[in-house]
Amino acid sequence: MSAAAPRAVSAAVRGPRAAALRLGLVALASVAAAWVHQNHDPGALCPLRRLTGVPCPFCGSTTVFMEAGAGHWGGALAANPLTVAAAVLFLAAPLTTVDPMAALARTPVWLRWTAGALMVAGSWLWQLRRFGFVG
Repeated sequence: MSAAAPRAVSAAVRGPRAAALRLGLVALASVAAAWVHQNHDPGALCPLRRLTGVPCPFCGSTTVFMEAGAGHWGGALAANPLTVAAAVLFLAAPLTTVDPMAALARTPVWLRWTAGALMVAGSWLWQLRRFGFVG
């Protein structure tokens, strides 16, 4: 592989064009999800929720895209703030000058696990409250 190849790959995944492509793909997926939901509601897709009625920390992720596709931004945020934050980070990543994977690799492992566990626990509490399991 030539020395120019890594630069070409980096240029393809970074910058405004890459961000616009990501935004376009997410917008298309959101509109498609909203259309499917409007014309055929598949019900709960989460296996835990379908079997037990208890939501998982990631419940509402599909709803985020359906609500966003329908232009209901508040509904998207209420469905699962963690998914909204992840989507925003995904969309903004090509515009940053920081390589997120390199920055993550420099972060101590215990901090990555702790931050991840706190985010998942917070998301689960959000979902339990959203579905009326906790007051």
